[in-house]
Amino acid sequence: MKIERKWAMPNKWTFVIKPIAELLKEEIDLNKEIWLDPFAGLYSPAQYKNDLNENTNAQDHEDAIEWLKKRKEADGVILDPPYSLRQVSEHYKKAGIKITGWHTSAGWTSKIKDEVARIIKPGGKAICFGWNSMGLGKNRGFEMTRILLVAHGASRNDTIVTVEIKK
Repeated sequence: MKIERKWAMPNKWTFVIKPIAELLKEEIDLNKEIWLDPFAGLYSPAQYKNDLNENTNAQDHEDAIEWLKKRKEADGVILDPPYSLRQVSEHYKKAGIKITGWHTSAGWTSKIKDEVARIIKPGGKAICFGWNSMGLGKNRGFEMTRILLVAHGASRNDTIVTVEIKK
């Protein structure tokens, strides 16, 4: 497994942070692969994008779980959800969606990961972002191949990126 630590200024648009943009270029081949992103925001390299925020360039603006349930198969999924329960709440409220205990539960996160695991073809990749290195995990049939820690300095949390291959 490759583990790296790099420093970069934080940015709410994850994919423009230099070490993250470099990792995505190394791990994704859009000429040969189909990629999905259920929380696309801006600047996602995936061909098929979803985001609750209608001011993004995503094709769809649905609840991530409902969007993922409609998908059949892909070579990879980029999973950059809100990192904390507070961020989930803010993200959904901003989109005018009534937040429930379900959205701020471990079950919600687990269901998203289950759907992502279902979609990815054997040999495909999951690239996950957050404040932990859990990724999708062995129980869902994935093997971690790479971890990138992006330190942002001061008292800011690192952005942790995991790359996993579906067995």
